Amino acid sequence: MNKVIMMGRLTRDPEVRYGQGDQSSTVARFSLAVDRRFRRQGEENQTDFFNCTAFGRQAEFVEKYLKQGTKILLTGRIQNDNYTNREGQKVYSVQIIAEEIEFAESKNASQGSGAGNYGGGYSAPAQSYPSSAPAGAPFQQPDPASAAVPANGPDGFMNLPDGIDEELPFN
Repeated sequence: MNKVIMMGRLTRDPEVRYGQGDQSSTVARFSLAVDRRFRRQGEENQTDFFNCTAFGRQAEFVEKYLKQGTKILLTGRIQNDNYTNREGQKVYSVQIIAEEIEFAESKNASQGSGAGNYGGGYSAPAQSYPSSAPAGAPFQQPDPASAAVPANGPDGFMNLPDGIDEELPFN
């Protein structure tokens, strides 16, 4: 199994290229700064930098919504990127191939930190769901102001009503 999950910020705006021909594909390359989870006492946080590549619809998502400073959650795989340079020396490196990308902070949080993104993410084509609207009727975007928003406690988690424990399928 080859699976990588990482959260970090883009170190620069993505570099996007487009393929030629019948099977043209979009390729986006970007660098992700990821803080190490643990640190030694008395040391500052250490950060690792990973070169990442996205293809096709993922790359189009990267081009449209990501920029330097955007915090994302990336799921993908590690791939060797080894080659021999002009001097005949073998150069070893790895890159992360993005399979799923999601925003890791809200639009408001990113604006406060100076990084702009638009909430959401892209991992797979959207599924269509049956609609109660008549066939051929225009799509109506739901009004976000009318959506029920659960009350959050001081810790940022949703408050659960008393007695809910009996209704949960697990303990």
